[in-house]
Amino acid sequence: MKIFIDTERLRDLNSGLGQFCRQLGAELVRQRPDAAQLTFLVPEGQQGIFGPDVQYQTAVWWRKWVNPASFDVWHCTHQDSGFLPPSKKSRLTLTIHDLNFLERPDYSDAKKTGKLAALQRKIDRASALTTISEYTASVVRQHVTIPNIPLTVIHNGNSLNHTLNHPVSARRPGQSLNLPNPFFLFVGVIHPKKNLHTLLPLLEAFPEWQLVLAGPDSHPYAAHLREQAQQLGIGERLILTGIVDEATKTGLYQQCDAFLFPSISEGFGLPVVEAMSCGKPVFLSKLTSLPEIGGPDAYYFESFEPEAMAETIFDGLNDFAANPFRANRLRQQAARFSWERAAEQYWQLYTELV
Repeated sequence: MKIFIDTERLRDLNSGLGQFCRQLGAELVRQRPDAAQLTFLVPEGQQGIFGPDVQYQTAVWWRKWVNPASFDVWHCTHQDSGFLPPSKKSRLTLTIHDLNFLERPDYSDAKKTGKLAALQRKIDRASALTTISEYTASVVRQHVTIPNIPLTVIHNGNSLNHTLNHPVSARRPGQSLNLPNPFFLFVGVIHPKKNLHTLLPLLEAFPEWQLVLAGPDSHPYAAHLREQAQQLGIGERLILTGIVDEATKTGLYQQCDAFLFPSISEGFGLPVVEAMSCGKPVFLSKLTSLPEIGGPDAYYFESFEPEAMAETIFDGLNDFAANPFRANRLRQQAARFSWERAAEQYWQLYTELV
């Protein structure tokens, strides 16, 4: 059984797709059956990331070309990949993470229609579909036509726990941020879809607290947040760390007093699982996949109005402090999501397709 896995998005390890490729790929290798051969499509410089016992092909960004070979299953690990099997004899497994583009106000109806049509063409070639949440599966069923092929929900795993238990590469010591307590934490790309501007007024309601936003901050939205914080007089208590390594991210989860994630567009929500695995109270929007991932013991914003958000956090922190079992229930919710389980489901799917 020859399996081809597209992990080209390893070029951005700080993204959700980069972590998906890294963690799933490592676990697929760990669980590989004796009779299976794995070939990974990787960006330049990442040959060898999954060890010496698998094959590698290098992705070239300026041409969507892969050396021709015969594979039983070709796993296209995200819906926007430009790499598809050259032969229709390969059984294509397509993983769809989200259809968030449908909610983007900066996309015209014509652009959304075009992206849906491109996705439909890939689906029409596929032998199996997977999604990373029940929510994403429901959106896919609503907006595209699924032929007579299986659609399976395979949740992402907990990257934080998996990195600690099955490291892909040696971990380095974390960066020293020297953060004062108490602080709220957000982890993820600094982008308008994360709805982070709604968090700034909270620093007026909680004058002793800092707000730490950890993640890639090259988008102009980051500069907008800094400017807005200065106008509110809270600029010194807004900390944008930029990209952090895994050890530093783990330290931030462990040190924070609460995790805030008001995102309006998620296919899964990896940082939510990571924060819950550290037993931290998580405060989430009620939109897209987040109620599915956060479960019954997360706290949810009923509104993004400043007073309502502050009240949700104030009541939630008091409830969390008064309920000694809630942290453990959050860890149990996080434990539902594991890369071991995800890889096991993918190997079952590959085998069924062959």
